[in-house]
Amino acid sequence: MVYSKNAQTLTFTIKTKLTLLLFSFSFTLFLVACSSALAQEETESEEVLSYNNFNHENLNRDYILYIPAGIEENAPLVFVLHGYSGSANLIRNYSAMNAVAKKNGFAVCYPQGIKDDNGYTFWNVGYDFHQNQTVNDSDFLNSLAIYLQKAYALNPEHTFVTGMSNGGDMCYRLACEHPETFKAIAPVTGCMMQWIYDDCPKNAIPVLKINGDNDTTTLWEGDLENRDGYGAYLPTMDTFNFWATQNDCTQLVSEELPNDNVTDGSSITKYIFSRNTSSNKVILYRVNNGGHDWPGSTGNMDINSSSEIWRFFQDIVDSK
Repeated sequence: MVYSKNAQTLTFTIKTKLTLLLFSFSFTLFLVACSSALAQEETESEEVLSYNNFNHENLNRDYILYIPAGIEENAPLVFVLHGYSGSANLIRNYSAMNAVAKKNGFAVCYPQGIKDDNGYTFWNVGYDFHQNQTVNDSDFLNSLAIYLQKAYALNPEHTFVTGMSNGGDMCYRLACEHPETFKAIAPVTGCMMQWIYDDCPKNAIPVLKINGDNDTTTLWEGDLENRDGYGAYLPTMDTFNFWATQNDCTQLVSEELPNDNVTDGSSITKYIFSRNTSSNKVILYRVNNGGHDWPGSTGNMDINSSSEIWRFFQDIVDSK
């Protein structure tokens, strides 16, 4: 009886230990699996802010890429181009487009222009003092956009471009030369060079433009006589009307936006060209007494340019 009882006790003890061991092992595997799943989920939803380069025509071109955490597959992509002598990092800071992207779920690319003979960064839109420059920025930006679309599963039908000053000028060139890639543009204080206007084919591409009528760098009345040495470029309203014609927009309405900040010395009139048979719009924000600024960052404070630009792009996304 003693032996039998001890044997039963021993058997019970062994079974209990094995059960506990198996439970412990299973629980450990469960924890490892959960930790792995959590780590994978955290990796998949990780925010990305990276400084990269892209080889184009044997030149290593720099760009900054921002992808918010939790971005959906096939999300929109917005290019933001700096002005003459500016930088990708500078416009990233003052445009604050990352904050807009994080709130609305799209990726942002800030490309970097190369330096000209005077040591200033630029986008090649054919300024008179850049006649010796052969860099093909139009193809570079187009190629970079296609690469990013494929590498990060971003939407080819929802890829857009905005830019400041020289970057705004470049928007017009891209609209004329690569409408298959950049589906809408939003130049800020940009102008349309005469040669780009002359060579532009019929492209129905939505346009939003923001210009100050007291801008002493990009003149509201244009510079067809090339007095300032950049090369001939169109008056602001002529550019606005040109893109309205491109999109067959004939219905024009205007409104005065609320002058919420009376201390900035400016106000905004919004003009909208549209047509019944298309969702395409051509919009102009005329900053009355406005200068060479990115409204919401400097100059006029009645709007946040980056938010208005995304709202314009978002309408295009929602219409398709």
